[in-house]
Amino acid sequence: MAEIKNPHIVFMGTPDFSVPVLEGLIQNYEVKAVVTQPDKPFGRKGELRPSPIKEVALKNNILCLQPHKVKEIIEEIKNISPDIIITCAYGQILPKELLDIPKLGCINVHASLLPKLRGGAPIHHAIIDGYDKTGITVMYMAEGMDDGDIISTCETKITDTDTASTLHDRLSEMGKNLLLETLPSILQRTNKRFKQNENEVTYAHVIKREDEKIDFNKSKIEINHQIRGLNSFPGAYVLLDDKIMKVWSCRLSDQKCSKAKNGEITALYKDGFGVKAADGEIIFTEIQPAGKSKMPALNFINGHQDLIGKILK
Repeated sequence: MAEIKNPHIVFMGTPDFSVPVLEGLIQNYEVKAVVTQPDKPFGRKGELRPSPIKEVALKNNILCLQPHKVKEIIEEIKNISPDIIITCAYGQILPKELLDIPKLGCINVHASLLPKLRGGAPIHHAIIDGYDKTGITVMYMAEGMDDGDIISTCETKITDTDTASTLHDRLSEMGKNLLLETLPSILQRTNKRFKQNENEVTYAHVIKREDEKIDFNKSKIEINHQIRGLNSFPGAYVLLDDKIMKVWSCRLSDQKCSKAKNGEITALYKDGFGVKAADGEIIFTEIQPAGKSKMPALNFINGHQDLIGKILK
């Protein structure tokens, strides 16, 4: 079949992660419509705020659809007659009726090396679960969750200093670049496709409140991964005197602290305070007490010289 040279593209996405991908498409192709999540209330007043993707669509005078459920816009999408639908962190599983509309299928830009880390929080879990690398997968969408055929991939090493925030930004740019590299072969109908190995599947469930609480019965490496993997959203936390204290950064210590209880504050340092984990000490270097802004842990120590011996829960 002939190459499609001026494709009708519908893009579906919602958060900041999707913005470079959409902007890259707009710079190189004509995007006929954008589909994103409805405006959500924000702040104490509950004022409605558009998604980052809606803001890009409005800036570029692109039709923007915001259904609560995708089925509500099936007919509108059919009328647009897209050659391809491209999604990136849209936030809903697409029904078969929508998947069947475009001639070239529905393509997804996913922030992991599939079949690893299927699901809604692959960036967080890449760090939390201790992966040494992750990447981007451009894939065909199927009815299941992130289980369609793979078209192309690219990877990046996860460094010891990476957080969910730094990895998010790097993968977002990688997603844009990989899609733009891959799309011509899809339009020419020359791209390859590979089945995912179901024996290698892992999952990255959406972060829940219980995932944010630090468990000091875990190793200091596991706690380090958790803190980095939840920075800068939503943040790991502990309870100090029954009040929530978020922990934004830390470093590992060589101290064993064998006589201390797990969760006990063990020592004060120039850059923070030590806490006993299952296999030794971890030092918290940036924290956020309840009702206050982020601060270096040293600033907190200066007003709380009685910390040693306290138990974090």
